[in-house]
Amino acid sequence: MRKFLTIKFALLLWLVIFPVSVMAEPIDFTLPDLDGKERSLSDFRGKWVLVNYWATWCPPCLAEMPELELFHNQHKEKDAMVIGVAMDDMDSKRLKVFLERQFISYPILQRSSGTHTELGTVPALPTSYLISPEGEIVARQVGTVTGEVIENYIKKHNKQQQIAGREVK
Repeated sequence: MRKFLTIKFALLLWLVIFPVSVMAEPIDFTLPDLDGKERSLSDFRGKWVLVNYWATWCPPCLAEMPELELFHNQHKEKDAMVIGVAMDDMDSKRLKVFLERQFISYPILQRSSGTHTELGTVPALPTSYLISPEGEIVARQVGTVTGEVIENYIKKHNKQQQIAGREVK
């Protein structure tokens, strides 16, 4: 019985960490980057995109940034990338300096702080949304995430799509 409860708890935890939502249309939004250029999520179609909402004052956000940078650099030329969305009310110049000191190279977009975002509610920072190559939200993580967890989720999702007879990019 205890083993069953442990498995049930693990499954429930997985569903809380990565709830899957089914969407009829691809999601899109447009926000300015640090140079003031408007960037759209649809610019990155064809790749998995981890959209990471974060702030400079958030210790867990800062702790996960090296992990996200590593994931981004390992995948950006192939199949996936990271986009950071800064939830600070900080000017672009100061934010650029901050990111250079953190050695962050993945794209950073800016938006005003607040819990309702383009992809849904952000109850706490960091919060990440995983977007499929087709532009669908397939998972949300409230709290830190690792590259390994992202990779495993993408592999699992691709395997499920193959089983369902859908083409996987």
